[in-house]
Amino acid sequence: MATFDNAHFSPIGSRRLETKEDLQDAFKATFEPLLPAFSSGAARVRVEQGGAHFDDAAADLEGFARPLWGIVPFVAGGGKFEHWDLYHRGLTNGTDPDHPEYWGTVGDRDQRQVELAAIGFAMALIPEQFWEPLSEKAKENMIQYLRHGRDKDYPICNWRFFRVLVDLGLKKVGAQYDVKMTEEYLDDVDSYYLGEGYYGDGFEKYKMDYYNPWAFHFYGLIYAKVCPEDSERQKRYKERTRVFAEQFQHWFADDGSCIPFGRSLVYRFACGSYWAALAFADEEALPWGVIKGLYMRHMRWWTKQPISRLNSGVLSLGYAYPNSFVCENYNSPQSPYWAMKAFLPLALPSTHPFWTAQELPASSAPANLPIPGMVISHYPQNTVALMSGPQHFRDTVRFQAEKYCKFAYSTRYGFSIDANAKNFNSASFDSMIGFSEDGIHFRIRESTKARIHEDRLYSTWSPWEDVSIETWLIPQGKWHIRVHRIESGRRLDSMEGGFAISKTDAAGNITKLEMPDRSYAANAEDFSGMVNLSANRKARIHVPESNSNLMAQKTILPQLLGEIAAGSTTLFGCAVLAMPDTQIVNSDWKAVPELPSEEELEAIKKLSKPVFGE
Repeated sequence: MATFDNAHFSPIGSRRLETKEDLQDAFKATFEPLLPAFSSGAARVRVEQGGAHFDDAAADLEGFARPLWGIVPFVAGGGKFEHWDLYHRGLTNGTDPDHPEYWGTVGDRDQRQVELAAIGFAMALIPEQFWEPLSEKAKENMIQYLRHGRDKDYPICNWRFFRVLVDLGLKKVGAQYDVKMTEEYLDDVDSYYLGEGYYGDGFEKYKMDYYNPWAFHFYGLIYAKVCPEDSERQKRYKERTRVFAEQFQHWFADDGSCIPFGRSLVYRFACGSYWAALAFADEEALPWGVIKGLYMRHMRWWTKQPISRLNSGVLSLGYAYPNSFVCENYNSPQSPYWAMKAFLPLALPSTHPFWTAQELPASSAPANLPIPGMVISHYPQNTVALMSGPQHFRDTVRFQAEKYCKFAYSTRYGFSIDANAKNFNSASFDSMIGFSEDGIHFRIRESTKARIHEDRLYSTWSPWEDVSIETWLIPQGKWHIRVHRIESGRRLDSMEGGFAISKTDAAGNITKLEMPDRSYAANAEDFSGMVNLSANRKARIHVPESNSNLMAQKTILPQLLGEIAAGSTTLFGCAVLAMPDTQIVNSDWKAVPELPSEEELEAIKKLSKPVFGE
């Protein structure tokens, strides 16, 4: 029987990634599989027939523009790019209204505005290679197209940086544009700042996710480097990013993996682009060795993940493997190439301290982050964030609850999505609790009022108008404790899950234990268990539907099943343990933490303060 290792399914598989030269090679390996996807006129790039909510022309522009986030720093740092003919033809034809491959008219809040930012970035950094070789007619068309796009309305969110990036390009080549509009959007972005290094994403003020590092700080640091004459904003962006870096380092495990959390995870190693931006902006927010270590370990982690088709090298939609469940409605097949943002350090000379520094570990101390409402604990090859959940925001993201509102997120075990909303008994409910009144449909924690006290989290939420729930999350060494006080006007069934571990063939044989009050499952490397602390639930081991988890195609996990009577107040408590250490069954598994007393729970509730600094 033929066997395959993950290197066959990744453009950067099996690369060591230790030096600038290694990263240059990784960039080329990521870009070159796209060459067959260029159209005859070179303005469109399409890797497969698939759709997003925007039109095909915008999606094809996405495929053309997003690689520029890697091409530009590669060239700026001395790399020889062999395919300028494609980009010069594509720019000429894509901005020509009379050409069949014209990118189309830009409207208000249009996907094209996103992609034009990469073109502005290229014009600002490498005009000699990107801009100067164009014909005068092509230059005229391009300026007109960029001005047309930047003059449209942008959504009130991180998109407002895109006009700024376009304007950096127009400024570099001496084109005229309304500078007051640039200032307006820069001021608007400043109004999103919440404090302690975090931005709210415009209207979605309470959505804390990777758009802070790979958008707000990323673009802000580019602006700070390219526009040193704006010394006031440069100082402001750098001060904010220094505060953010101290916290963001805790989103990464010692093996380089990051906490899968929130939307847009198909951008993959863009999660590490923040460390790349610090280097680009010459901002030593942490010691250079720590920044380099965080960046390099993250990139190396991705070399081990099967993120493309067999030997094709084309990035797939998904996270740790191809999986469309993770996608948003704005993800086209070309969307994953925002991962190219991670190659930003290639713009730096080999003598830069980022490249010459020896890799150092990041902090492994526990971290309490009040703005996003996270309590983070570090263990070998596994970092876990307990999450109190966002207080409220509009339901604008597919599987929003799973992406933002679970009780815990792990760098090793990711999270699962229950795509079938009419199959209560088969749902995973990993790191969350689900309720059903008919045994078919279910509801889970969505919008919450979230609070934090030191390393204790408290939240309130209501899946129905006559059902109110208080949830406490408490770390206890390698364990964490969950407590739910449920006041219900209706009879409900409940199901709560621990962490889902791999059940793939590569994970090895599965061992499991099912007892009335506890259960665990273990593969060759990982252990996951739950213990009931409230004596009114039944433990089981469950195998969810395949492809529901971000990290593994097939999973297995412990669960607790319970019933809630109408007109009752019910207390559920459990202890949860999962680690890449099967020997833990003989140690920590035998030392189950106790359920907190009513007095302890009330003290946490009384002392807690709202997350997001409110």
